Amino acid sequence: MATIVFYSVNKTAHSAARRCLTSPLKGLASAGESVSRLASTHSRSVPLLPGTRWFSRGTGVRFMSHGTAGRSGNTRRGALALSGAAAVTAAAAVAGFLANTDHFQRAEMATRVPRAAKETGEEADILQRCRGFMSPPVTDISVLQGNKDEMRTKMEMLIMETQADFCKALEKVDGGTFRVDRWKRKEGGGGISCVMQDGKVFEKAGVNVSVVFGNLTEEAAKQMRSRGKVLKGKDGKLPFVAMGVSSVIHPKNPHIPTVHFNYRYFEIEEEDGTKQWWFGGGTDLTPVYIDKEDAFHFHKTLKEACDKHHPQYYPDFKKWCDRYFYVRHRGETRGIGGIFFDDLDSPNQEEVFSFVKSCARTVVPCYLPIVYKHLSDSFSDEEKDWQQVRRGRYVEFNLVYDRGVKFGLATPGSRIESILMSLPLTARWEYMHEPAKGTREAEMLDALRNPKDWV
Repeated sequence: MATIVFYSVNKTAHSAARRCLTSPLKGLASAGESVSRLASTHSRSVPLLPGTRWFSRGTGVRFMSHGTAGRSGNTRRGALALSGAAAVTAAAAVAGFLANTDHFQRAEMATRVPRAAKETGEEADILQRCRGFMSPPVTDISVLQGNKDEMRTKMEMLIMETQADFCKALEKVDGGTFRVDRWKRKEGGGGISCVMQDGKVFEKAGVNVSVVFGNLTEEAAKQMRSRGKVLKGKDGKLPFVAMGVSSVIHPKNPHIPTVHFNYRYFEIEEEDGTKQWWFGGGTDLTPVYIDKEDAFHFHKTLKEACDKHHPQYYPDFKKWCDRYFYVRHRGETRGIGGIFFDDLDSPNQEEVFSFVKSCARTVVPCYLPIVYKHLSDSFSDEEKDWQQVRRGRYVEFNLVYDRGVKFGLATPGSRIESILMSLPLTARWEYMHEPAKGTREAEMLDALRNPKDWV
């Protein structure tokens, strides 16, 4: 979940840009004021460029293009092979950077974006969009305005909008309010955590944004090299920027599914000034009971977003999702899947960003209709107990297999609150639990042990 922060060619401008990024947001109102919110703007998707071929082999996916793959400046031609196992490491590396909080200061309540005295042209557009966020963006608004054409700016605006759109939709259905906390990372960047707990509908809902930058640790650099990344640092240093939005929602009603999504961008600057970049992310659903209409709606919404860019995206990323969210010691998937991808760096930066933007903008339409549908569903104590058992499996996956969580917990001084935000308030583990044949619980378990094509 992150991006890199190098705006200039010469050293003077480069230093100035970094100072701007770490400086306090200018002109903010005092802490405790409410966030001013307006509707965010949306952009059109860019069609897939001609001359691009897609291949899917076994457990991996890769692009072949006639252009450059994930590099700018001095670029190389060719393709980057993406294996399912290796790509997951990207999520771990990014989560580690976000969680590496030896250097985190105490979180502070966010303040709203003030109205500027003079707003003209595209600067006004960025300011207007920022007013719809849950908090001022991590990067200083003046820096975003000065670098409005940079991918770092485009992605930060997208993840802030995604956070705001989803939080406002959840607040509307729940009637509660998100607590909005800002945190800073001494080495560079920070994040915005939005959490709603013990609401009317949601037991725990978290939507986090992170934008961090600095130098890769040697351990992280080794992980990336093991995934086929050719990284050439200067004096042992590899400057990086990483940014993303991540969310997990745990409802009270067992007939409303848990949902998770994560969309992120990563950028590294090498010794000669060449930059490598890639995107990753996905959205997946974890119901307690199977509802075929819900499953169809969820997957169909994701498929439509994918199909705008390439017909092979949905089938390959759906399989990738089923493979990743697999609880091996239980022999079952965590939920009914969705899409998952990582290391996407072809055919070009704008097209991949357009695809990620399409996916991020499905978060509300793929999930909220399901929430509203089951809002008034009654449930028994036995159904609530089954939800608690399924939450236990969710916890098992996150703590045993999720590489982002494992990487973060293994990092000294990590910000535990951010890492464990994805866990439910309550869960249950019953000894030798197995649902009776012919029950809805058994139907759910069968779908988890035998992933299905819902669309």
